[in-house]
Amino acid sequence: MRELLLNLELARRVEHAEAQAAVECAEALTRFRPASGAAVRRVAGGFAVYCGKNSPITQAVGMGLDGPVSGDEFDRLEEFYRSRDETVRVETCPLADPSFIEHFAQRGYRVTEFSNVMARQVSPDETCPGPPEGVTIEKIGKDQIDVWTQTVSEGFAEKFPVSQELLEVMKLFAFGPKTECYLARVEGKIAGGGTLALHDGVAGLFGASTLPVARRRGVQTALLQRRLARASQAGSDLAVSIAQPGSTSQRNIAQQGFQVLYTRVKFEKALA
Repeated sequence: MRELLLNLELARRVEHAEAQAAVECAEALTRFRPASGAAVRRVAGGFAVYCGKNSPITQAVGMGLDGPVSGDEFDRLEEFYRSRDETVRVETCPLADPSFIEHFAQRGYRVTEFSNVMARQVSPDETCPGPPEGVTIEKIGKDQIDVWTQTVSEGFAEKFPVSQELLEVMKLFAFGPKTECYLARVEGKIAGGGTLALHDGVAGLFGASTLPVARRRGVQTALLQRRLARASQAGSDLAVSIAQPGSTSQRNIAQQGFQVLYTRVKFEKALA
């Protein structure tokens, strides 16, 4: 498999695909709870997204990749969150224009997180090896979303307590118009799940977790392989996943041919 070479065009594809998924979450929240205050603003070539206070979806994505960003444009970003009494959080690609990065330094932002954007090509004839013995993977319908949401949230419980807010966030992703959800079972018992988001030839493999009792059975690998095969079937030519640097997830993803394409930095500032 040919190694991907990072350039601005590729970075834009990756960032804009993820931004679109976040926008769809905000749109879904507006449909489910019109009084939620969910909102989106197009700014600095990307999107500022608000899905409630402290929601993991409430952040800015895909910005700074279309050239210089003026002070006035950065003001629009900050005003979007200030008007909602929310901290500004900006996921930033290292290929963002230097002028965009300079605003963070000038305005006193701090770095709060790093995440590796991992990617690989998807071939037209991608195949899905058989899962380990006892493991099955199924694409689910909307009637099973509640089961899927609970399962994936419990799989994340070591990092994020299962709260009503987390359940709602996972459900928003699940109801995206271009998102598919998958459940894994071990010996017939639900063991984990993951999502596949399809946007403009980019397949996003996100939201995957395994219940503690079912770990070390090959569940995550089987979920990755099934979603890659489906991405090929859907005509995607690029697959993307996100992992914390040095994590078990990064290792599992790398074993499926993904490479670290770049490392994102999250800048953050609470506005008075």
